[in-house]
Amino acid sequence: MPLYYIIDDVFPNPEKADKNGILAIGGNFSPELILKAYKKGIFHWFNESELPVWYSPNPRMVLYPKDIKISKSMKQLINQNTFICTIDQAFNEVINQCRNTRIDEGTWISDDIIDIYNILHLQGFAHSIEVWQNNNLVGGLYGVALGKCFMGESMFNTVSNASKMAMIYLSQYLEKFQFKMIDCQVANPHLLNLGAVNITRKQFLKDLAENIDEPTNAFNKNDCT
Repeated sequence: MPLYYIIDDVFPNPEKADKNGILAIGGNFSPELILKAYKKGIFHWFNESELPVWYSPNPRMVLYPKDIKISKSMKQLINQNTFICTIDQAFNEVINQCRNTRIDEGTWISDDIIDIYNILHLQGFAHSIEVWQNNNLVGGLYGVALGKCFMGESMFNTVSNASKMAMIYLSQYLEKFQFKMIDCQVANPHLLNLGAVNITRKQFLKDLAENIDEPTNAFNKNDCT
């Protein structure tokens, strides 16, 4: 299949991605282009020295908030108040920790990515979940909320189970606001254990179209602590 080059910030049909999920390259990498991509079911994933690469994989991994799986051991940790979770209290720290935990193996979270997502955070699109233990930030995740969909980007933990706690907290929070799904992009065992599933690209794009223009309502200032 052909590889498309982004001109004038126009994306091709996401169904035209190749067998590896790669749809296009290039474009004026910016907050506006990232939001446009999310709304079409497309996400970026590339190293700092490369041109932007845009993906629309088939299958697509998603987690439906109502289907989050909480193991017996995690329920015990929750009941013991081992962790304290907050929303949007340390966005920049979370995204930097996500980068730092992957720096040895290579990371797509460049300085430009951090700057752009901080702008999206200030604009009210990007959000973080923080997990604290003894007043120390030990886990978290970040992503973008659009309509009733949350586009997950990355997570980290410095102590066991902290990233699981972040995803559980996010799922329970989003369920209260009738969010349809958390886009997890591609499969990994950690997310599968939490209840994420693979769906076809066609189904993902259908669910996205039905929910992307709904009112978000979540992530209000009163919810942030």
